[in-house]
Amino acid sequence: MATRVSDSGGAADRQRRVQAALVRFLLRDLRALRALLVPSRPASAGDWIAAVGSLVDQYSTASAAAAATSYEEQRAAAGVRGRFTAEPAPAPPGEQVEATLRWAASDVWGGGDVATAHTRAEGAVERLVLNRGRDTMQRAVRRDREAVAWARGAALGACSFCKLTASRGAVYESAGTAGREADARFEGDTGEAKYHNFCHCVIIPVFRGQTFQLSPQAAEWDRLYREYAQGHPGEQLRLFRRALAEHDSNPLPGLN
Repeated sequence: MATRVSDSGGAADRQRRVQAALVRFLLRDLRALRALLVPSRPASAGDWIAAVGSLVDQYSTASAAAAATSYEEQRAAAGVRGRFTAEPAPAPPGEQVEATLRWAASDVWGGGDVATAHTRAEGAVERLVLNRGRDTMQRAVRRDREAVAWARGAALGACSFCKLTASRGAVYESAGTAGREADARFEGDTGEAKYHNFCHCVIIPVFRGQTFQLSPQAAEWDRLYREYAQGHPGEQLRLFRRALAEHDSNPLPGLN
């Protein structure tokens, strides 16, 4: 008997709770390192970057492990036969982490606000950590013969890009369908999809014999896209963003 899976409820909500807990502890530990970055001492950047880099490694490992466990649990719940081990995705390269943190703090020694640097670092570090878990899910779908696709689950208050990609449902199997070229503001660290800083999207795998059903909110985003943005090449995201601002019951975040 075919089972249904959605971007809301069940496994998707469990993933969101795990991500939220992970981020809560990550930010707690990251904020404890703020004193290491001293605007009057540029050399302090090295100590801060090393300490934050260790946090990224620690928490991204936990993110990947949680995603692998979630994938295997969802596979079992779908009644898929045979064994499959979801392998954790590799950690983000050290040079990527360092470059990201140097970007976050780049204005500190030019008279910029150190609080802004820490906010930028929080968003970037959160993305690096959660992307390792999302990458674990996507890699598993590609390797697993019983997986047919994956869907993106966006939070109610997500940005227009995330809502648009979530409204497409379980169509993601390649870089093109995942939106790698859709918006240059989004980081394609995982190779198949883009996620911005502070992005809370989750990945929902779909297995053979399952049917994917958009949640009511994602179905509404799909309706808005089709009514206001579809058929306008090069203008879809802008028009969809405007439609969300005017008609969606959940406000867009400030980055829109």
